[in-house]
Amino acid sequence: MTPGRPAAFLDRDGVLIEDVGYPHRPDQLRLMPGAATAVRRLNAAGFVCVIVTNQSGVARGLFDLEQMQAFNDLVVQTLAEDGAHIDAVYACPFHAQGSVEAFIHPDHPDRKPNPGMILRAVAEHGLDPDRSLMIGDQPSDMEAAQRAGVLGFRFVGGDLDRFVADLLGD
Repeated sequence: MTPGRPAAFLDRDGVLIEDVGYPHRPDQLRLMPGAATAVRRLNAAGFVCVIVTNQSGVARGLFDLEQMQAFNDLVVQTLAEDGAHIDAVYACPFHAQGSVEAFIHPDHPDRKPNPGMILRAVAEHGLDPDRSLMIGDQPSDMEAAQRAGVLGFRFVGGDLDRFVADLLGD
């Protein structure tokens, strides 16, 4: 059996883009410094790049599923315009304290700190958790990584490319 490919699981808000509080409109999209360069660096190092993001704004009624998906597509497109390739996006719209009935869930398996999005990506894309990493800005990201058997690295802001270069020893 061939070993799976390594993946870089990337949180969206606070890692790839500035967390402006439930971003979902094009005017709210601001890439973190070094984000596109960091993703290009991960691409060049052979990592499959996967966004894994909690999006409780859907459950809270702040925006709908279509707006969330359109914004995620815009993030991917904006990175691609600078040569950075995202292979997949997994987003969890569920939250226990939601106001939209269809998205209220007490503890959805995809909602970080649960590892569901990472585990689904591993299964659907033939990834190797032992050679993968997660970059997130919250303790819930680190817990999801640990529960999925992936090394987690907490990004606390600044230049994402410098952070990734240090991780990779570049």
